Amino acid sequence: MLKKIALLGLASSLTLPALAEPTTQNTVAVRAAFEFSSIDPSRAGFVFTRMQILETLVDVDEKGNLTPALATSWQISNAGTQWDFTLREGVKFHDGTELDADVVAANLNLALSKPGALQGVPVTAIEAIGKQQVRITLSQPFQPLGAVLAHYSASIMAPAAFDEQNNVQALIGTGPFSVYEIAAPHRLVVEKFDGYWGKKAQVEYANYLTGHRAEARVLQARSGQGDIVFGLDPAAVPMLKRLPNLNVIHSDLPRTLALKLNLAHPNLDTIEERQALSLAMNRQGIATAVLRSADAATDQLLPEYMGDWHVADGTPQLTPDLAKAAALMQQAGWQKNADGWLEQNGEIFELDLITYADRPELTTVATAIQDQWKQLGVKLNVNVTNSSAIPAGHQDGSLEVALIARNYGSIADPLGVLVKDFGSEKGGDWGSMNWNNPSIQTTLNNLVAETDQERYHQQAQQVAKAIYTEMPMIAVASYVQQTAVNKRVDGFRFDPYERSYFLNELVWTK
Repeated sequence: MLKKIALLGLASSLTLPALAEPTTQNTVAVRAAFEFSSIDPSRAGFVFTRMQILETLVDVDEKGNLTPALATSWQISNAGTQWDFTLREGVKFHDGTELDADVVAANLNLALSKPGALQGVPVTAIEAIGKQQVRITLSQPFQPLGAVLAHYSASIMAPAAFDEQNNVQALIGTGPFSVYEIAAPHRLVVEKFDGYWGKKAQVEYANYLTGHRAEARVLQARSGQGDIVFGLDPAAVPMLKRLPNLNVIHSDLPRTLALKLNLAHPNLDTIEERQALSLAMNRQGIATAVLRSADAATDQLLPEYMGDWHVADGTPQLTPDLAKAAALMQQAGWQKNADGWLEQNGEIFELDLITYADRPELTTVATAIQDQWKQLGVKLNVNVTNSSAIPAGHQDGSLEVALIARNYGSIADPLGVLVKDFGSEKGGDWGSMNWNNPSIQTTLNNLVAETDQERYHQQAQQVAKAIYTEMPMIAVASYVQQTAVNKRVDGFRFDPYERSYFLNELVWTK
């Protein structure tokens, strides 16, 4: 039996022997919302690190601290511009070749040339120093480098994973699981790798299947077709909790439901208008009724445990204040017409909002906001589309409002995400749009080289307060992950940074 790889209609074979055929009995079935369109880690590596095929130099614990992975240690010198990583000895790729510094340096240099977390990092050189040490030299200090290297786009693969043009032709990593079958964009099957350097897997196989529709994932959890089912519709959780074969795990994430706003739009170009829209929202109601977690309501983008970036003296506005919102709209020149809509110079206050169905709660929250803003006199048109429409609308300027679930933990240090999202007037695909605050944007960009922790905290608070008061984005609620776990498997734990499914820690209960 040979491993099979099928990608975008093309098939090829590897020559590594497989275990017995994967069956329902020997395979953990993982179900989640997101598809993968490529085997290149720079584009879809999140699936391949979660399924534990690929690994990075450093890892991240549940508190966001860096921990050893393929590198056992690292030293920072020359005023923060030189990082030396010592590699773990005896690590083998799935094809039997050994991990060494030349391979790691080649992988990271390739990652540097592609879209990904390393893009924008002030790297001047990545080189092997002997067999077991890799040196990264920077033109200036870059505090989040360690967190960036823990990102899936910096995964390390064997030389045979690439063709002569350095295109990815196979997934050959160092993780506790190797590829058995790939059928992009929906299906991935992995098998345990007995040559793994760390904790070896007990389950023989695991398969990942994309399920866009929330109701389909709920049915998979109910029927046993999914052993671990992520991204459940909160409305279905009470029913699932009553089933004897399931545990439902509630996990907090450094992810926020937020409104991305185009501040160049004439209805969004004043602070008063944006503050009024924020005041018109019933965050507590949304969190309770839609997310089924009252504690999820928030008006800040980053959670309290990311203390540098959470405004400590902020006054939460979790319930609506329509009177104050109406006064702010009047201050901005808007008056209600006979039909109840806000109007100015013959134009009603109308906005188009787009969101996506990959995360089922977004559609319901968008509808709730539509109704809440209607009470203020704002006409909101909701369009459910693909998530790719949001970065496309940002780039061509057509986006007005988008309801998104933004992951501020995709890089363990949120500074890396915040610089991309808010570090320029143009903003980022999933961040601000046309927010003109040069002093704050300069401060944010300068923080990447700041080594004094007290000064870092003070300046981070300045940035956080500006985002909080000027509202280039409006937070709605913290994101809560609801996961159904079938009782036939034990040992599940959730990674708040969503880097791994920890499949190698699972055991069969029967």
